[in-house]
Amino acid sequence: MEYGFLSHVLVWVVGAITAVGAVGAVLAIFSMARTAYRKD
Repeated sequence: MEYGFLSHVLVWVVGAITAVGAVGAVLAIFSMARTAYRKD
């Protein structure tokens, strides 16, 4: 295995973790804002 392929995989893994984390954070903020908005 060559170094370029390994670094490419590492970049993809970091990107995937970042994307999942960003989506999770947006969903958490959205749900928190929705529950805070509907105070019935």
